Order: sequence, then structure tokens, then C-alpha cells
Amino acid sequence: MVSFRKKKSSKAAGKAGADDVATPKGAAPQADDSRDEQPAIPSRPPTMDDIPDLLATMEKEKGEKAANATKRIYELCDVGHKQNRVPMVCSGKYDVLTPLANCLTQESGDGRHLACLALNNLSIPTENKRVMALGPSSAAVIGGLCKVIAEDKQESYLCCICLMNLSFLEASITTMLQHSPVPEGASPVAPLDNPESLIRILEKLLKNAPAVPKSGSGKSEGVRWACGLIKNLAKSEENAAMLGKTDIPKCVVENVRNSQTPPSRWTSNSLEDFSLFVILNLAQWPVSKESLVDAGAVDVVKPIMAEGDLQGLKATMACSFLGASWGDFPETGSAAAKSISELMTNIIEKKGKDGQYAYGVFKLYTATKAYRDLSAAASEDEASTKVLAVPSAVALCFQVVSDLVMAADDEANGGSKYVPDVKSAEYSAGAICNMLPAILQAGDPPRKSIQTEKACGELATMFTQYSKLEGTSEEGKECALKAAEEIKAAGSSARPILEISHDLWTQYRKREGQPLDQYINQEKGIEVDESGPLDFLPCVNSDGQCSIL
Repeated sequence: MVSFRKKKSSKAAGKAGADDVATPKGAAPQADDSRDEQPAIPSRPPTMDDIPDLLATMEKEKGEKAANATKRIYELCDVGHKQNRVPMVCSGKYDVLTPLANCLTQESGDGRHLACLALNNLSIPTENKRVMALGPSSAAVIGGLCKVIAEDKQESYLCCICLMNLSFLEASITTMLQHSPVPEGASPVAPLDNPESLIRILEKLLKNAPAVPKSGSGKSEGVRWACGLIKNLAKSEENAAMLGKTDIPKCVVENVRNSQTPPSRWTSNSLEDFSLFVILNLAQWPVSKESLVDAGAVDVVKPIMAEGDLQGLKATMACSFLGASWGDFPETGSAAAKSISELMTNIIEKKGKDGQYAYGVFKLYTATKAYRDLSAAASEDEASTKVLAVPSAVALCFQVVSDLVMAADDEANGGSKYVPDVKSAEYSAGAICNMLPAILQAGDPPRKSIQTEKACGELATMFTQYSKLEGTSEEGKECALKAAEEIKAAGSSARPILEISHDLWTQYRKREGQPLDQYINQEKGIEVDESGPLDFLPCVNSDGQCSIL
């Protein structure tokens, strides 16, 4: 998220640079000699008590008076007054959003620019995002921002940043991309059929960008932050389906293809960084990945896998989603297996990786799906599957499935600090299914093993229980039942990888305080004595026979 602060400058009051508002130190607004019902804007620094008067001035005045009032609203939420941002939007005392949104439609550049700066800063707190993106003023706010972008004003990049800030609230992204304004009283128009919808405005912005935009120019900044917004919007499968029907996938692939900067030098939030994120997010959804394949994304992204850093990780997962062959992955797939399994671990442990990504950047269902698709690429060759079937990664997949089963069991004690979603469990079960030949490889020489027998019994029970969970997809059930069947049948001989993986999974369950008998078959048979089965109660034995009452 991006906020803006004032520069110390000698520029005239009301003028602003690309991302700041400059005003002379100690300068006061020009006096207004006219007599009307509007309150005069005081020369002292604004306070929260001034907001009603400032909003009234913004709504009823035009030109310099309105711009000065907008400037003071901005000053109340600038970097030095962060504490005011939530009360200004969420207190219910005033509506600052509608007047600011109305300023976006002004022809005056000063008022429009100041309104953009204020809306950007107000869009940063999480509490404000919900109000601005989903509240009563959301149509005015999003509509005003879209209008500035559509008209290609110099503030377009500020509007893209504001929309990107709002899109960090995942609950808002589907609603935002559905923005499709029509004249009052007109019938609704689907976003893809409306040139004034957010999705078509973003598409036009990207399509009209020069092949190699001048770095730092208004046009290049608008395209850059638009890609940052699309990166967030593409996290929803519903949104991805819409984006896949536009030229946006082709545009982001071209952004990466035309880059003059080596991937190792891509900075966070650069055009290339955002564009590769968009490719990754669209690639994970079947409804949009074909549009990337058609745009030649695989050939563009493949060379980036060798980078080994954040960009290499993103490229590796994107290639696994897009169906790259096993031979396309560097170092015979070992680097890919290591980086994705490490990402899965970090997500579950709620941590990031220093210098690369923070916790929350990637979702567990993205990482587990990448591992499943990577294992599918390797599954044609058992030697390749061994690269992925390292005990720590196998145990992690067991853990994800098991934790979902535990979370669904109301009677189970203990739990996990990270409760996986249904999709993550499905993808983990799929990865296990793909890796079974390597996981169940027998020891040499063959031998009996009590530990393997125990592991096979517990894991078969766990996968069977998972297959019966409400919400498990048909594909998830199929993978789980196949895993349960093959694992159960493998208990007659030692399976070293399975044993070690089961031991790591058991150690995790001990640390989390989970019951270790959760998946042990409790049916030990029926005990009897000379009077009959002891489980049949109550029992009377008056004539030497046991009768059930």
C-alpha cells in the first residue's frame, strides 16, 4: 500500500508533484472578501472539528475555495496525521468519501489531484477498505477513480494505486471487478459488455501502453499500478474467468517479454514483478490459464525459473500450473521441489522468507496446487518422482490433509495453529497420489516392519476419513481412496520413505497436542467369558444362557 506525504517546498499553495502536495511553510490561503453563507477557511492548521465546514465548502463552492478545502481534508489524513484516517471514514460523524469522489469529476486539476491524494491515504487502514469498497459511497468512489483512469488524466496512476489499496481486502475484489456503471434508470450491463466498466478500462490502459514505456512517466506509472491492482483482483477464480476473456493476459505476458531489465534486478512493485504475479495468479485457475498458454506465457516464463529468488519461485509455480514438462524445470526439478515445499512450510508456520516474501503474500492452496502439478509432471518417471517425495514434503502433505480432518471432528482434542482450506487438502492428497510409487518403494532387501505396518494402518484410515468429509470434491475423494487402498496394501513390507514421513507427521501431532490414537483402528474384537460376550449388556444368566433385554 502507498501513502503520500507533503514535501517541504516553495511552490505555490494548492500545487502538487507526482505524489505529494507542496505548500509554502507558514503560508495561509488567500482571504475571501465575498460575503456568503459559507464559513471562511481558517488560516490555522485544520482539526477534525473543521471537517463539516470543509465538506460544505467542497460541495457548494468551486475553483480555489473548493481546492483549498480539499487540501485541508488531505492534510488531516497525511502521513503526519495517520491517527485521523479511520475516524474520518468509520466514525459515522461525516461523509468525506462522497465529496472527495465528486472532486474526481472536476476539470480543475488541483482539486482532483488533492482528492486523489486524500483517497489514497484513507484507503490504507483495513477498517476503511471495507467502507470504501463495499459501503454506501463505494459506487461513487470506484466510479470516480475509474473516470479519471478512463480519461487518461495525469492522476490516473494515483487512482490505480487507490484501487489497488482497496483490493488488498479480499472480500472486496469480486465486487470491485463487477463495477459496470450505467445511466440512471438503465438496465444493468455485464462488465465485459460495458466499455465503462473497471475491467474494460484497465484493459484499454494496458493495450494502449507503449511496448517499452518510459520509466517514471505518467503513462508507465499508470500501467504499473494497474498491473498491481490486477494482481490482487486475479486471486479470485470468478475474476480470473472474466480477466481471461480480455486481452489483459496477453498484455502482462508482453510486459515480461519486453522487459529490458534482467529478472535478478526486478524490484518489488516493479511492472515486471506485478506482471509475473498476474501470470501466476491467472495460471492457477483452469478458467484463465488457457489465455496465458495462447499468449506464449510458458516460453516467456521458463527462463526466469533459474533465478532461484522470489521471481524464480513465482515462475516455477506458474510453469507447473501451465503444464510445463518435467525437463523444463532446472536442476532436474530439485530446485523447484525445494522452493515450493519450503513455501508450503512457511505458510503453515505463518512466516515469510527474508528478502523475498512476507507471510500472507502466497496462499496455501496456491503452493499445494503447484506441488501437486509439479508431481504430476514428474509422475511419468519414478526416478523423477523421488526428487519430490522427500520425507519432509510428504509429511507436510499428510499434515495438511490430517489437520482438515481434525478440524472437522468436533470430538477430537487438540488442533493445529493453521487450519487448511478444502482446496489445500485436495491438492495435498493429489500430490500424495502422484508420488505413491516413490513413497511406497520397498526397502532393499525386503523385510517385515512393524513401523511400516502401523504407518500404513493410520494413513489409510486418515485418507478414508478425509474422503468422507462434507465438501471434499470428487477428485479429492478419488485421490484419497486410491491412496488409502495402495497404502493399506503396502503394509506387508518395509517402506523407508513412508516410515520416515509418518514419523515426522507423528512428531508434529505430538507438538500440537493432537490425539495420537485418532487414526488407530479401535476395533479389537469382542471379549467373552463363560457367561457370554462381555459387551452385551445388560445380561441375565439364570439358565446358563445370555439373553439381551
